Amino acid sequence: MNTHADLDTRRSWIRLGLTLIVATTGNIGMWAVISVLPEVAAEFEVSRGAASLPYSATMLGFALGNLVIGRVVDRYGMALTLALMGLGLACAYSAAALAGSIIVLAMVQFVIGFLTAGSFGPLIADVSQWFLKRRGIAVGVAASGNYLSGAFWPLALGWLGGDAGWRWDYGALAVASLVILVPMSALFRTRVDAGALAVSEAQASARAGRTGLSPRQLQWALGIAGIGCCVAMSMPQVHIVALSVDLGFGAAVGKELLSLMLLGGVVSRLASGFLADRLGGIPTLLIGSVLQCIALILYLPAGGLTSLYIVSLIFGLSQGGIIPSYAVIVREYLPAREAGARVGFVIMMTILGMAFGGWLSGAIYDATGSYALAFWNGILWNCLNIAIVLAILFRSRARRMPLPAERS
Repeated sequence: MNTHADLDTRRSWIRLGLTLIVATTGNIGMWAVISVLPEVAAEFEVSRGAASLPYSATMLGFALGNLVIGRVVDRYGMALTLALMGLGLACAYSAAALAGSIIVLAMVQFVIGFLTAGSFGPLIADVSQWFLKRRGIAVGVAASGNYLSGAFWPLALGWLGGDAGWRWDYGALAVASLVILVPMSALFRTRVDAGALAVSEAQASARAGRTGLSPRQLQWALGIAGIGCCVAMSMPQVHIVALSVDLGFGAAVGKELLSLMLLGGVVSRLASGFLADRLGGIPTLLIGSVLQCIALILYLPAGGLTSLYIVSLIFGLSQGGIIPSYAVIVREYLPAREAGARVGFVIMMTILGMAFGGWLSGAIYDATGSYALAFWNGILWNCLNIAIVLAILFRSRARRMPLPAERS
């Protein structure tokens, strides 16, 4: 057992390194279906909106999994959770490789999304408890595994499998889950003790009082803000490969655009982590949300290959730190002993936004034959997010002024 003095130490950083490896492998479940969307649509002869259903199902499962698995981690720890998750994913990927229809694939993707969630919100909540002064960068690094997963695995599978097709990809992911996630679960047996949690608990309680909101009210406000930002975020992330195909550049270029976007997101998540350690989670979230809105606007005139590469990189650099900022805010303002459940709830709401936004963008495309209105739809939802975050920030600062004796 470690004590509160062990936070932000060598043991903490080792834990973070292991977390990054698990996150990079475990999160591919939410990206695999995006990279094969045009191929799946062609094989099953369905519309773009219908082909987006497996992704939406993935995100619904991912949303529920963040909430449920977060509670499981709070109670039983990360080691058992990862072992079961690895075994379950191996079975689910194998089933997806045998899917005979878009509906069956969507159902299996729901299960994949649910299990994949253990590598995101719950894993971030777990590692955040090992840090106090450097919690922001730790959360940023852990969350970067999600984007590294989307940037690395589709390209690696394409290089290894060549033209073997999307079913081969899923079979390879089943093997990867079994040989990487299950053995590594044994390295997560150690848990933070009560002394360490007490330090975080006291700071969170002091900050929460300044907002004038109860923990439940703040949690719901963050959740609604998360829906707004992620409906917007889903448009480029979910449909960039399909957009590339529509513009005549092909699926391979689309995958490169997605990888570039996600690599930019990794940089953004790390930079946001540094910002959160200095400015706090709420200002960092606001900065990311405003920059994401600007990037979405830049997509509207982008139609050439060079402009798409540039804007996709700008988008990645803008939005990558948004979702990790929610985890930082939860850990800054809400009870530490409930980190898994509360981070899981807020992440669940952001993922619901991704699921709804991914489907809605496809539906708008089917109705209009263009993604232009889908981008405008995302911009409007992004403005909702900015408004809520501004309201929380103003309430917090207005109530902070009478507290000159506050200690950081």
